[in-house]
Amino acid sequence: MPGATPSLEAVIRVLAVADEVVEELWTDQVRRHRVDLVVAAGDLPFDYLEYLTSALDRPCVFVPGNHDPDLSGYSRRWGLWTKAGLPVRWPGPAGAVNADARVVDVAGLRIAGLGGSIRYRNGPNQWTERQQARRLRRVIRLAAWRRLRDGRGVDVLLTHAPPAGCGDEPDRPHQGFACLHRAVARLRPALLLHGHIHPHGTVRPDRRLAGTGVVNVVGYRVLDIPTSGDQGDQGDQEEVLRAP
Repeated sequence: MPGATPSLEAVIRVLAVADEVVEELWTDQVRRHRVDLVVAAGDLPFDYLEYLTSALDRPCVFVPGNHDPDLSGYSRRWGLWTKAGLPVRWPGPAGAVNADARVVDVAGLRIAGLGGSIRYRNGPNQWTERQQARRLRRVIRLAAWRRLRDGRGVDVLLTHAPPAGCGDEPDRPHQGFACLHRAVARLRPALLLHGHIHPHGTVRPDRRLAGTGVVNVVGYRVLDIPTSGDQGDQGDQEEVLRAP
């Protein structure tokens, strides 16, 4: 049609991993997966993530899980990592982008991240519902600012724990966050990718939450994720759960 605006939609192929090391991925066999991006939903050895990034020669975006070290307080300027104003060695995976409580643009996707689990004992990356809700408010503000700037919404919400009542478990350590329901309602991502809930040999079905696909990526999943200039229209969202 003359004068029609061309579609900005593209499809980004993602290798999503979490919680369980898949031995075949820690070999040259990983190269058979022709992907654009690696995303990690927590609780994996950082050298595993570094291997995936190097072997595939693709960027990696991650959020920490409740068994990962504390990565808060680090900043990088002019190629130097600092903490409390002092030069330090960052303990996270080299070259990967930490999306925890941030909104990042990588490989054509806009990704909002919220790492960690519900607090069930002392340790890093564990949050009360109130604490995680406070972190979520920051993410929502960042996403809104970016949308005002360029008109693009969030494509993927990357979390360690699932939303409460949507793929979580009844025991305290594996309960999900209620505030993630608000995250989905406000950000309207195509997908929410999470880990933390181990299948233990059972099938963990993909779910839908207010138009967003909720996918447990423990082990690994390869997903084709459509992206466009604006994620406001959820009419064709069934496509996002297609896995090759």
